[in-house]
Order: sequence, then C-alpha cells, then structure tokens
Amino acid sequence: MTGILLSRATLARYGDSLAAAAREAGIESRVVHLPEDPKAHLAQEDCASIKIAYLTRDITFSEHYRAFGETLVAAPNLKWVHFVNTGVDQHAFLPNLVDRRVRLTTSAGSNGEPVAQTAICGLLMLARGFPYWWAAQGRREWAPVRGDAVPRELPGQTVVVVGLGTVGAAVARFCQALGMHVIGVRRNPRRADDPVHEMHAPAALPGLLERCDWVVLACPLTPETRHMINAGTLGRLPRGARLVNVARGGLVDERALAAALESGRLGGAYLDVFEQEPLPADSPLWELPNVIISPHNASASAGNDDRATRIFLANLVSWAQGRPLQNEI
Repeated sequence: MTGILLSRATLARYGDSLAAAAREAGIESRVVHLPEDPKAHLAQEDCASIKIAYLTRDITFSEHYRAFGETLVAAPNLKWVHFVNTGVDQHAFLPNLVDRRVRLTTSAGSNGEPVAQTAICGLLMLARGFPYWWAAQGRREWAPVRGDAVPRELPGQTVVVVGLGTVGAAVARFCQALGMHVIGVRRNPRRADDPVHEMHAPAALPGLLERCDWVVLACPLTPETRHMINAGTLGRLPRGARLVNVARGGLVDERALAAALESGRLGGAYLDVFEQEPLPADSPLWELPNVIISPHNASASAGNDDRATRIFLANLVSWAQGRPLQNEI
C-alpha cells in the first residue's frame, strides 16, 4: 500500500485522475489527509503509511502549511515529495528531507506562460505610458500625450532577457513578435530553437546593458545572481531604459533601483517580486509614478493547478516504474 499525502481539495478535484494514474503505475494507493484541526497530528499508523506527498498551493497558503511540514519530517517511510512551485528553498523542512535523501520534484514550467504574459503586459503598459494616464485619471484630468512626450515604438528596441527557461523563452517569443531585438543571457550555449537574435553568457551582461532599452529578469536567485541589478549595472543602462522583474526580488538592490527611478536614470519598472514580501508600506517604490507593482502574483492563472498536477501524476507513474522523474532537484 502506498500512502499519498494530499489536500482534500486536490483529491476532490483530481481524484479520478489520481486513480487512473495509480492503475497505470500498478500501485495500490491510499490517500492520507491532514486532520481538520491544524494543531492536531496524524495518527502514527497514518504517518507511517506516507511514501509520497504533494504540496499544493491550497496547503502552502493555509493554516495547515506548518502541520504539512511537520508531517513530512515525522513520516518515517517518506520516499518522494512533489512541490507545485519551482522555488523550494523557502521551506524550513527542506534540509530534513535532503538529509534523509527523500526525492524532490517540482512542477517547474507549469506557470511559465502566465508569468510571461504578465511580464509582457507590464512591458507594454510602461512602453505605452499607462502610468501617466492612470495618474491623470486619478485627478479626473483629460491629459493627452503630445510632442516629445509621445512614446517610442517598440519595433527596433533592444531587450535583454536574463534567464531563458520556460518564462524567459516565452517572454523572448513575445518580444520578437513585437519586433524587438532580443538578446538572451544564459549559461548554456544557444540552441537552434531559442527565440533570440543573440545569446550570451552571464559574464557578458554588464556590456550588454549599455545597448539595451529593456531588461527582463527571469532567472533563479543564486549567490552569483543576488543583486545583479545594482548601482553599477543600472549606471550602464542608457538613460530612460526600463526594468521588468518577474523572477526573484533578491536579484535587485532595491535601494539602488529606487534611486535610479527617482533620478530618471531608469525610465520605469514593472516589479512583481521584492527583497522583502509583502513590500513594506514605507518603501519608496509604492509612490514612484514610473513604477507598476503587483504582489508576487504574476503567475496567477486558472490553469496552473491542472498543469502542475499533470506533472505530478506523470511522475507518479514514472516513480512506481523506476523511470526518471521530471524536474527532479
């Protein structure tokens, strides 16, 4: 018997698909739920039966999140945990799983298109001057853009996309469709199907910034990428260039960013992620007229859970049959 720790909502929505996957995998599964009371603990027998766990969004953003983590730590026969999100380093229980050599996988890529669409939405709003119109609307003022204030057209502008994973590649495709010159930054060499006009290694980024109009961040946060956008790199950008960050807040030195936006060195920014979340109420970024903010919500989309669960169920079959797992960490 294979115990699978799932939320009640996940079982209600995907129970039939789970049963079909278990039949294909050739396993007899038993779904285990956390107790309704978030302070209560599973019975020892139930805890011992758990071999697989799927951490979904409804658990992550609920009062049961802590109990879920405690259950993973206490489950003596746990073999594999699947995470709905790509980033797993924020979970306090992760070191315990790593020490026990529990297999870890994610649904990386399942929300790539929505994030890319949101990034392009932010880029287009900045390019077309929506913050100016919003401010005028708030004043009930009819204020058409005229003369030198008319925005530049996007075709022919240069965008540097840092990180060419699922999100970055989708952003690059959209930018090409808009007629922009797309430069990709990635560790791996260019492939024939990469939607870029140029591909460079991360070490080349400072020099690339000098000729770009836009920077889109879609890369992981690592010791090497932390504060990759700082006073020095911002100073290399042409005056009036713009930044889009839908990756991780720690990629950007927010103090330097705010200074560049306030001075006009940076023409604008769309920011979905921040060094501290929620973004503190006293952050100067809230009040800057050339900044668009969303609350780490760029991935929000009704189809994400379906795509994420399809990856989990495919991995369930692979796990049972001893085949490689998708997105294994």
